[in-house]
Amino acid sequence: MSVPLRHGVFVVPFHGMNENPTQCIQRDLQLCELLDDLGYDEVWVGEHHSAGMEIIASPELFIAAAAERTRRLRFGTGVISLPYHNPLMTANRCIQLDHQTMGRCMFGFGPGLLASDAVMLGIDIAEQRDRFAEELDVLIRLMKGEWVTERSKYGSYNLVDAHVHLQPYSQPLPELSVASAVTPSGGRLAGKYDMSMLCVAANITSGYDALDVNWKMANAVAAEHGRTMDPRRLRLVMPMHLADTREKAMENMRFGLREWIDYYNNNMPRLSLPKDADPVKWYIENKVGVIGTPDDAIAAIDRLYAKQGDFGMLLMLAKNCADWEATKRSYELYARYVMPHYAKALESRRKSYDWVTANQPDFSNQRQKAQDSMIARVLGDEEKKKAGKK
Repeated sequence: MSVPLRHGVFVVPFHGMNENPTQCIQRDLQLCELLDDLGYDEVWVGEHHSAGMEIIASPELFIAAAAERTRRLRFGTGVISLPYHNPLMTANRCIQLDHQTMGRCMFGFGPGLLASDAVMLGIDIAEQRDRFAEELDVLIRLMKGEWVTERSKYGSYNLVDAHVHLQPYSQPLPELSVASAVTPSGGRLAGKYDMSMLCVAANITSGYDALDVNWKMANAVAAEHGRTMDPRRLRLVMPMHLADTREKAMENMRFGLREWIDYYNNNMPRLSLPKDADPVKWYIENKVGVIGTPDDAIAAIDRLYAKQGDFGMLLMLAKNCADWEATKRSYELYARYVMPHYAKALESRRKSYDWVTANQPDFSNQRQKAQDSMIARVLGDEEKKKAGKK
């Protein structure tokens, strides 16, 4: 591992259909405060417009509020679905947020995940990736200060001398990222435009299998443009819930895991949970994510290293399948035991402890001799004083 591993959370978010949505959004903001206190590096926030469970429609609005509540945490849009927006308006929102957070924002973009979102906007789902590529090119040119006169071949925008009137706070640009799941389209765009990659399905079988393939694609395209991809800007997303024991973690996840699986399959069937199966046991056996202890989290991350090689950040997927107190405990355990493992923060402490242990007899002997010598000296001084008085 030559690239230091950083740690963050992907707040999609998922929230149970029976919960108060106002309180859910407030808890998401409270989670950002907790993560800031615990030393996490980043939080990425999703955009969705239908299906009921992923209830943030504007990651920019959420990030603006969360940034005011935190000190050092960085935020990313994960992701802005470009085919749903005018590229000039999107560029202006990103630049404004870059200024409001004084450079604590990154901007991830994608074609849009939920087919139901696209249908409501009258967008042909088969065109989404092509629309995305078209709009991404325009957006980057605008953020770089170019004046653009261009009409979308899909009819989604018509720009006439379009330009941003405010330069980004982050120079020359804030970090721009592209979503990558199974298809190679994200990797191609990352290589072409020198963007970071957000692998949103790193643990699911199809996404896991495509990890190294898409990274190679990104590197190949980058090489065509005279660049190399930086693994420090590669982020892998994995669901995790941790507890003090595996049994406790499994118990915690019975709170909402089945509902999450039902939702995940509602828009497009992806997880084949047998009707009578225990969802928690099935989830673990099929390596959909981690339900266990910090040691299980470390084993899962090491598995990603074996597949991918170096990467810069592990993003835990916030699924809210456990209740709030158990969820907070999970993030605390990760910060307490998993983060220092990869930072090598414990090695010097262990070496020092082992050194003292190995030399304990000698150190104890020296300490005892010093103590005996001091006692003897003090007693001797007292005897001298008594003799002097006589």
